[in-house]
Order: sequence, then structure tokens, then C-alpha cells
Amino acid sequence: IMSKRLYNLVAKVMSIQSSTVNDESGPESIESWTSFKGYVLLYELETEFKVKFTIDEAMDVKKVADIKRHLHNHGVVLND
Repeated sequence: IMSKRLYNLVAKVMSIQSSTVNDESGPESIESWTSFKGYVLLYELETEFKVKFTIDEAMDVKKVADIKRHLHNHGVVLND
């Protein structure tokens, strides 16, 4: 499942349990989600899913659901 891949990636970058990650997770709810880790996450996402985010997309990420939306816009199918 693609969402699980996404959640695992977020968890790895943020050094948290993947079971605590959901669509509403973001800098507000994940204490370790700093600006720097946000950039690391974007890099890891681009590498993992073979996409390139625009600056606007990167700035728009407030939670995991936003990442899913942008991945979808880039043709990545998160078939849950």
C-alpha cells in the first residue's frame, strides 16, 4: 500500500513510529518535524516517488494529506 510507504518515510525522517503517522500528521502534531526535517522529507519523497515538487508545493505542505495531494498531482497513485 502506497500510503504505508509514505507513512514509513515520514516516520523514518521524523524519527517516530510509523503507527503514529496519519493524513493529519504534520509540523503541528509531530514535535520533531522541524523546517530542516521538512526539507529532508521533501528530498526523500522526491527520491522515493520519482517526482519533483515546486517551491509552491513544498511551502503548501501542512500535513501528510497535502503530501498525498501533491503526489497525486504528479501522477503518483496512492491506491489505498
